Amino acid sequence: MSDPAQYGGQAVIEGVMMRSPRYFAVACRRPDQQIVVHVEPVTKSVLGRLQWLNRIFLRGSLALIDAMVLGARALSFSANQQLETGPSEGTVDSPSRPISDIAIGSTLAAGFIIGAGLFLVLPSAITDGVGILIRTVEGHPIKLGSLTLNLIDGLVRIVIFLGYILAISAMKNVHRVFMYHGAEHKAINTFEAGRVLTLENAMQSSRIHPRCGTSFIVVVLILSILVFSLFGRPVWYLRLPLHLLLIPVVAGIAYETIKLAGRFRNATPTRILLAPGLWSQYLTTREPTADQVEVALAALKAVIARENEIVSPQPTVAAS
Repeated sequence: MSDPAQYGGQAVIEGVMMRSPRYFAVACRRPDQQIVVHVEPVTKSVLGRLQWLNRIFLRGSLALIDAMVLGARALSFSANQQLETGPSEGTVDSPSRPISDIAIGSTLAAGFIIGAGLFLVLPSAITDGVGILIRTVEGHPIKLGSLTLNLIDGLVRIVIFLGYILAISAMKNVHRVFMYHGAEHKAINTFEAGRVLTLENAMQSSRIHPRCGTSFIVVVLILSILVFSLFGRPVWYLRLPLHLLLIPVVAGIAYETIKLAGRFRNATPTRILLAPGLWSQYLTTREPTADQVEVALAALKAVIARENEIVSPQPTVAAS
């Protein structure tokens, strides 16, 4: 079997997507309470097509794009399952409804623009406003340096991120996605601990995982403060393009950091390094129910079975 550290996933609508080195599986609980599982190879992914770019400090940005593309496909499949009203026909080999490259590209582009606005433009504008406000206070002797302004920038980005998570967590549908996020972590933690993938074992596992995407984002936000500070604080029309160009660098460093930390999760330095990211997962995960963990286990078992090439060609739909 492949290295357990190469397995991961994400929550989708009423389900979980799990990924192995060569396959990804989406398991969803339909309105009729049936669990339907769909498996596909990842050869169509970004890393699958561009293996020559799968190198240290390059693969971070590619993996992020790859996860977004597969996530869009998984979300499309899970959303379609909630709209089905006929007999349950999902199988591990049934094709999901196609989502066009244009639709995926448009979604990624829109997400990138919104993210750039929230995490680059807005913090920069707020920090510049703080600097101007302090300089215009009569008799105030303080003039903020570039390091201080970049630190404020980073803190504002972190506050915006945490505020956004807190705001959407109040939504009922998002709360359920966060529960499935916790279920995904429980299944992966059980697998990586070498325990049998039973519901009882998974329910006893932690809902916090060091390689979580939330931890990745927090590490990116923290590292961006350090990397951006190396280039001072040029005027805004040079600063924003520069920061955009540096995002792949930051993402690459963050990816390697998270990947390495996942292998040495019990080491004290690792625990200290990843502490902020792990704490943030208490916002993006919720304790799941047994039926949600059952869905996560179905997805994980599907990719493990396909990696071991023991999947039966017969249609399979697991009942709740």
